[in-house]
Amino acid sequence: MAANTSNINLQVSISNRQILSIALPITASIVVPQINFITNNIFLGGLGQKELAVAGITGVYYLIFAVIGHGLNNGLQALISRRAGENRIDQIGNLFSQGIRISIVFAIAGILLTWFIAPFLFRFALHDTERVRMAVDFLNIRILGLPFLYIYQMRNALLVGTNQSRFLIFGTAMEAIANIYFDYGLIYGKLGLPELGFNGAAYASIIAEFAGLVVIFLVIHLQGMGQRLALFKNIRYDWENCKLILRISFPIILQMAISIISWEFFYILIEHHGERDLAVSNTMRNIFGFFGCFTWAFGATTNSMVSNIIGQGLQHRVIELVGKIMKWSVGFAVLVCVLLNIFPQAFLSLYGQDQAFIDAAIPVMRIVSMALVLMSVSVIWLNAVTGTGNTKVNLYSEIAAIILYCLYVYTTLEKLKLPIGWGWASEGIYWMTLLIPSLWYMRSGRWKSHKM
Repeated sequence: MAANTSNINLQVSISNRQILSIALPITASIVVPQINFITNNIFLGGLGQKELAVAGITGVYYLIFAVIGHGLNNGLQALISRRAGENRIDQIGNLFSQGIRISIVFAIAGILLTWFIAPFLFRFALHDTERVRMAVDFLNIRILGLPFLYIYQMRNALLVGTNQSRFLIFGTAMEAIANIYFDYGLIYGKLGLPELGFNGAAYASIIAEFAGLVVIFLVIHLQGMGQRLALFKNIRYDWENCKLILRISFPIILQMAISIISWEFFYILIEHHGERDLAVSNTMRNIFGFFGCFTWAFGATTNSMVSNIIGQGLQHRVIELVGKIMKWSVGFAVLVCVLLNIFPQAFLSLYGQDQAFIDAAIPVMRIVSMALVLMSVSVIWLNAVTGTGNTKVNLYSEIAAIILYCLYVYTTLEKLKLPIGWGWASEGIYWMTLLIPSLWYMRSGRWKSHKM
């Protein structure tokens, strides 16, 4: 096995072609789950505005656990990329195995928290008892997909970290097909399937996550990656590597969890404004999720390539690399911003709501589109910090950003009772607060002495 792995070169080059070869498949893999979210909401919008509103709350709740897995994915990806840059291929398999172990423990914890604690939190926070019942029933089912999602994310870390992101599209394509098929069938009782209404979307998402996981495992097996990367050479429990993964990942996990928990807080405040405002905000989450895919893909590319370049001993070229990736990220974000502002009606009409809903949503969409541009800069520098391995910087930045964010949305939405557009303006405060320390840290060069 040592002879096989010694002939593999996973080092990246600093070029636009290399950037796009990594980023575009990641974009496709991120877009598909967002299409699934939007598909869920389009089908649920056909049931009524109440279902669309509750989907916003349950969607953000599940997103809390999804980003915990994404945080673990980012940490594992940075470590795998560093070993790839160092050409220490024999270390990759063991890192991957320990990542799987950790993710399964996290998934079990997420299921138990949802079943036994979440119902009390929703009863305390939400005003409408019917919304509480719908949300709890839905999440008790939906959370069962968490183990499939987490293992799938660990596979993503492996593929991106070893510069094989092109294979991501196979699993995500299957996930999209399964989600659309079972959404339509189980929500409305079509295609010979039982009519489950709102909860049908939960079952459809679980089936889709499982299908995507099976396909990506099959692709990796057929490509012979298990043998080439020594994935199954040493699968025994390794405390040192577990500790290393948690040390790098935990600040990111905490950072992302805090971020989405604050977003759930935001949605609870929106719920106090009424059903229409909550439904409008749910569509804004879809915009952030779908059109932000380009930014998050370039962010993941930044994480992987920065770590790989450092592993090659090319620290002096890191800022050059980040600058190149940022140009692509901002370019896509500006294009999306322009399109959303020229054709807002076209996007919003997908949800099957009345003209009053669209009129209420358009001003908010304009604010969100501008926030997407700022996010396209912040996410790149934030992921550059992740690639250096000093993820505590991200955590401290996140804590500062969340404090300002929560104070702002509570004041504008709960105390002053301002329109929700003022609440969504908080995204500008949030992303700017994250950008400043990340940019300062990378420009300072302090990361050059950090080891992992």
